[in-house]
Amino acid sequence: MQNQFSRTQLLMGKAAVDTLMGSRVAVFGVGGVGGYVVEALARSGVGELDIIDDDRVCLTNVNRQVIATLSTVGKHKVDVCEERVHDINRRCIVHKYQMFYLPETADAIDISQFDYVVDCIDTVKAKLDLIKRCHDLKVPIISCMGAANKMDATAFQVTDINKTKMDPLAKVIRKKLRKMNIHKLKVVYSEEEPLRPIDDPNISCRFHCICPNKDMRKCTDRRDIPASNAFVPAAAGLICGGEVIKDLVRIAGTWRLTPEMIAENPETKAAAEKAAAKAEAHQEKYKAIALAKKNGTWEDDTVRMALPLTREK
Repeated sequence: MQNQFSRTQLLMGKAAVDTLMGSRVAVFGVGGVGGYVVEALARSGVGELDIIDDDRVCLTNVNRQVIATLSTVGKHKVDVCEERVHDINRRCIVHKYQMFYLPETADAIDISQFDYVVDCIDTVKAKLDLIKRCHDLKVPIISCMGAANKMDATAFQVTDINKTKMDPLAKVIRKKLRKMNIHKLKVVYSEEEPLRPIDDPNISCRFHCICPNKDMRKCTDRRDIPASNAFVPAAAGLICGGEVIKDLVRIAGTWRLTPEMIAENPETKAAAEKAAAKAEAHQEKYKAIALAKKNGTWEDDTVRMALPLTREK
């Protein structure tokens, strides 16, 4: 029977789709890049997603963030993201963390439960902490480098952090990882030299911050206000999401298996069993939620943490 993932199955095979349905992926940061990562994962049928972000949608996000529209301005990004995921795949289990990820808050998230982690964080301190935790736990991670102040969506590459060049953020991360004795990291980065934003006080967020609520980071808290567009962050996010999809299937050994091959492949059976278990867990979870809402006993299970008093800018 056809479903929203039938065309994916024609390309990758049923075993690969089963693998994705049985996978749990965490996306840290669901803004310009991370929102498109979630989009790719949801539309590929990943069965369980954890989304981590502290911000609300701001009017200035509408130019580039897939979850940002005039109707979502002011809403928490994790809430908007969950709603969009469920419009694509109602069976996807979504875990929300409305929090600013830092070493001080990191213990709220159990990294070991993820099959893959996507780093779309924009602060060095937080990126390094997440990378180290994944390295120590041997959890696969892909990290996106700078996507702001750029115009060439075709300049992105997938490589190891040690092979990057021209990217200022990658340079900082590369040097610090060497000191941490971490020698490998899969990244998406651009060789395009960043442009300097045009200085225009009339529209600068530094002087005219319109952030929608007091519980999110203000533009005036940031060192620089990055310039952006609709297509460069989107390209980076879709590349990241695609790499996760391909890696999950590759690791499971379920890429493009024919029906004849499936009957003889133990990996396929394991993937199908895992997918079935995740689907059953999802159904039980949402049955419980529906019953709780009906009875008036429902409590939001989102992890919501206040912004730290001090944080990296």
